[in-house]
Amino acid sequence: MSEVNDYVVGDTGIRYNSSYSADAAGGDGGSYGCETPAAENWKYHAVEFAKGFAEMSVEFGKGVRDVLKQSVIKEDSILVKKIGPPFVKVCGRLSFLNEYLPEDRDPAYAWSVIFFVLFLASAVLIASNDNIYPTPSVKKVCIHPPNASRILLPDGRHLAYHEQGVPAELARFSMIAPHSFLSSRLAAGIPGIKTSLLQEYGIRLVTYDLPGFGESDPHPSRNLESSAMDMLHLSYAVNVTDKFWVVGYSGGCMHAWAALRYIPDRIAGAVMVAPMVNPYEPRMTKVEKNKMWKTWTTKKKAMYILARKFPRLLPYFYHRSFLSRVHGPIETRLALSLGIRDKALLEHPSFEDFWQRDLEEAVRQKNAKPFVEEAVLQVSNWGFSPADLKVQRKRPGKGIVHWIKSLYGQTEEILTGFLGQIHIWQGMEDMVVPPSTTDFLQRVLPDAMVHRLLYEGHFTYFYFCDECHRRIFSTLFGNPQGPLVPEPEADQSPIQNNDGETPDTILGDTTTEEENVSCVVNSDKEEEDYID
Repeated sequence: MSEVNDYVVGDTGIRYNSSYSADAAGGDGGSYGCETPAAENWKYHAVEFAKGFAEMSVEFGKGVRDVLKQSVIKEDSILVKKIGPPFVKVCGRLSFLNEYLPEDRDPAYAWSVIFFVLFLASAVLIASNDNIYPTPSVKKVCIHPPNASRILLPDGRHLAYHEQGVPAELARFSMIAPHSFLSSRLAAGIPGIKTSLLQEYGIRLVTYDLPGFGESDPHPSRNLESSAMDMLHLSYAVNVTDKFWVVGYSGGCMHAWAALRYIPDRIAGAVMVAPMVNPYEPRMTKVEKNKMWKTWTTKKKAMYILARKFPRLLPYFYHRSFLSRVHGPIETRLALSLGIRDKALLEHPSFEDFWQRDLEEAVRQKNAKPFVEEAVLQVSNWGFSPADLKVQRKRPGKGIVHWIKSLYGQTEEILTGFLGQIHIWQGMEDMVVPPSTTDFLQRVLPDAMVHRLLYEGHFTYFYFCDECHRRIFSTLFGNPQGPLVPEPEADQSPIQNNDGETPDTILGDTTTEEENVSCVVNSDKEEEDYID
């Protein structure tokens, strides 16, 4: 049997073992054992591939190490000449740490192990940080069904608006308010104002969406003059027949300034809270500009520069910020630098809900163009300056004719600028619109009444402060007088006698009640004189 097993096949010297074939066949002769089950398993191939890849990586690393030793880490290489001496100097200063190592260990080997373990520990801590401090869930932007009242403008666009306070026929004072950047009609005006306070003063407050914001149609080529015209058409459409007050807050003051410039005959007065001006206003001094720019974050400065120089790049940043369809902190979305009191207010749940609902309405149309237009309007040439609103005498015309008229005739004195009241409220801890902005406005508008608020920021005095709102109204309108009382309609029905007949009256014999009373008094006096 052994002779058969050791049978030599040809002259090749390879011996054939018959017992292997029988074992591989499994005793039933169904297979020949040429292919093992492990070869057909994909896991086997994956393991072998990983082994081969590891061996190749090791060899590649050794090759890179040899190349670095021969080219980069040589004593005459530029890298070693520049980094070597400082590195040796630092190692010499830190050599005292070697005293804490075991005496039988090489310091180079020991420190390499220490740093490797430190790297692994840091990686584990970073990876497990999410479990220790769980990240808050991301809240997506929800677009609500449209529900705003809208008017049709002469150019065919629709303008959405919102009314608060008393009805039009009972309004003692009317106020119209545009909103600021990244806002809507829901937060324009006076955020958090109570209806009872508006009724107490008889105020009707109308807020509206700027073109392209909320439910208002976009404007093909809007500017500040067209913004003032939109406000004018809105006032007539909502039955504001008398002069009205314009309310501006932060960036929304840009449209309030435009109303004072282009439709001054319709404006009774202006309420400006943290009023923003053009950051590139030419009439600002260098000191005033520096004070304003230094309080802003680097990102906010960059966005202003992009809006002025490269506005086409703004949609890229907007789609990764407030147009990303997820909510985020307001200071992150607008790149704001805030004080302590402002941060405390923003963390309140009521403010967060209010801000998120307002943001959802502002980005309803999911279009970056209106926001780009608003940013460009802020930093471009307005066509006027707030200094042009200063009340001053109109200069007489030049020439000999005007000179002769001034000598022999009485020329009527004409005043230019805005003749109504301008009230400015400025928080002294405001870092969004710094107090230096109000310093500039007070310099160019000396007739404006400036109210400086100590310890107040950008949001604290205007948002959800009932006492602050009452102070603003009392400053503007004095004591509350309530809404107007409608006049009773006169009874036009004829007077009838007891028998149901209407007495005839002669036109010349008709007397009023006051005349009858005076007749009775005069007859009594005559009678007393007669008795005397």
